[in-house]
Amino acid sequence: MADGETVIERTPVEPGNPPAKPAEKPAPETPAPTGSDSALAPEPKRSTAWARYAMMAIVPLILIAGGVYYWLTSGKTASTDNAYIRQNRVAVTSEVGGKILDVLVHENQQVKKGQILFHIDPSTYQLQLQQATASLANAEVNVQTLGATVDSNAGAIAAAQSAVKYAQQNYDRHAALMARGFNTRANMDTAYNQLMQAKAQLQTAQASAAVDRAKLAAPAEVGGVAPDIAAARAQIATAKLAIARTTIVAPFDGVVTQTGNLQVGQMAAAGLPMLTIVANGGSWIEANFKETDLKKMVPGLPATIRIDAYPGVVLKGHVESIGAGTGSEFSILPAQNANGNWVKVTQRVPVRIAIDEKSPRQLIAGLSADIEVDLEAQPRK
Repeated sequence: MADGETVIERTPVEPGNPPAKPAEKPAPETPAPTGSDSALAPEPKRSTAWARYAMMAIVPLILIAGGVYYWLTSGKTASTDNAYIRQNRVAVTSEVGGKILDVLVHENQQVKKGQILFHIDPSTYQLQLQQATASLANAEVNVQTLGATVDSNAGAIAAAQSAVKYAQQNYDRHAALMARGFNTRANMDTAYNQLMQAKAQLQTAQASAAVDRAKLAAPAEVGGVAPDIAAARAQIATAKLAIARTTIVAPFDGVVTQTGNLQVGQMAAAGLPMLTIVANGGSWIEANFKETDLKKMVPGLPATIRIDAYPGVVLKGHVESIGAGTGSEFSILPAQNANGNWVKVTQRVPVRIAIDEKSPRQLIAGLSADIEVDLEAQPRK
């Protein structure tokens, strides 16, 4: 028997019964293809060709649609992500020096205008006030003394005038006797010297009186009082002002920051920043647009503001003003383009964007933003 041949067994057929069909051997089951086998199975050529034709048609259509959209929308808006929130802030400095006695605020605290921030030791300025008060009392005594001196100068001038009159009469008598030959030259010289001395004493008395009257003068420039009194009063006012400035208050409503530089016992120097207050409200956007975006940009154009820190928050605004120079122009070391290694770089111009509506989230100075300006809209007036 050859291999692979099917063996059919025959059963004897009984009379009256039909012969039975021969039993066939069942065909071996074909194992179902696994996932990997089906993945590796080649796709029909017809499906591959259809996908290739579809891609060849769709890609050019997408490119054409993108080009048409860019052509229709280009030049109508100007946008930049080089934009940041700005707020008014002030570095609080001390106008007088001294040791810090106490600090009444902490980091990120909300303060009101006029609220006390910290105190400086006023002892030095209180002593200056006492000294200025003593100077005022001394000036008033001097004025009273000068007044008495002026009165005495009037008597001295009257006495000197009387002495001059007597010396003049004596000299005239000696001159008359000399003319008649009954006098000597020595007597004439003596009478003349007495007259000159009397006149000199009168001039001295008059000059002294003039000096005293000048010291008692009350010019309008110093408030109609004696200069010494005016100077002493000015010293008192200066000392009182210094004492008042030892109490540092908030210049406006805002948030206190950078309080780490402010410690009890630290010496505050006049003019040295001690902390910073960021004003509440009054926020705006400083958007640095490329110079090529400024062709149609004018103040009043509407703008759309998106804050990076708050996804989904979209605010309305408008162009408030356009900067007077590029950012590099106002840097500490401006670019020196007049050299052999010059490379042209597109400059950016700061544009101030006003925020026209209240933000649902707190606007923090320095947060990044995306700005889009509608160049085709009608500028607001």
